[in-house]
Amino acid sequence: MDDHSYKAEDYIIQEEPYYHPVNDEIEVFESAYNNQLPVLLKGPTGCGKTRFMEYISWRLKRPLITVSCHDDLTASDLVGRYLISGSDTVWIDGPLAKAVRAGAICYLDEIVEARKDTTVVIHPLCDDRRVLPIEKLGEVLEATSEFCMAISYNPGYQSILKDLKQSTRQRFVALEFDYPEAEIEQSIVESETGADKELSTSLVKFAHMTRNLKGNGLDEGASTRLLVHAAKLIVSGVNPNTACRCSISEALTDDPDMLKAVNELSSSLF
Repeated sequence: MDDHSYKAEDYIIQEEPYYHPVNDEIEVFESAYNNQLPVLLKGPTGCGKTRFMEYISWRLKRPLITVSCHDDLTASDLVGRYLISGSDTVWIDGPLAKAVRAGAICYLDEIVEARKDTTVVIHPLCDDRRVLPIEKLGEVLEATSEFCMAISYNPGYQSILKDLKQSTRQRFVALEFDYPEAEIEQSIVESETGADKELSTSLVKFAHMTRNLKGNGLDEGASTRLLVHAAKLIVSGVNPNTACRCSISEALTDDPDMLKAVNELSSSLF
């Protein structure tokens, strides 16, 4: 017995998400989509890759099925599996099969976090075949022109053991993301939180200070996402230094000396 009881409409984004384009990423993605080419988003954590995918989904009016990849993600988690339901054995589609059937955009976030054997299942969808073999059903799903495969990863953070294989990456059109220019980042903070210009300017300055410490005590600097978190707390009445400590400093490091240094940076601005 099979169960494909899900609706594509459940994955439609109804309202336009706020997204500020940085380069020509929207134009390139739309062209890749129209040519049925899969897309790879590269960039640091919290720089807007997921928000970009939400915006693209809304813009193209296609369902978006997102999978946050992790160490225990298996091929069955993506494709589907048989489950016992009462006295019946029911096939349940995984998110990848759902996306292919619905003509949706399937977005695998931080793909290199998944097990190596898992990424192989997307290969037939990411070349001229555009098919998803489901061995347990003896079925081969053919993707329609509306289906799109998108993945993301952070090349600056991953170790050699968790790099993206050439056999995978060379199937994709690659878009590189980074933190926006200061004025754009300020605009994002203001739009997302209702912060005034003075606050957004100070937060972006603080972020740039932490980013200058990358490789000198910090693995990563403050992301745009963390700035938004801090701004929301401050706008809600939390002391700026407290907000920066809880939303940014503590999120970046556990090292006591680095925590002190980063907190001193925020104290110099607020």
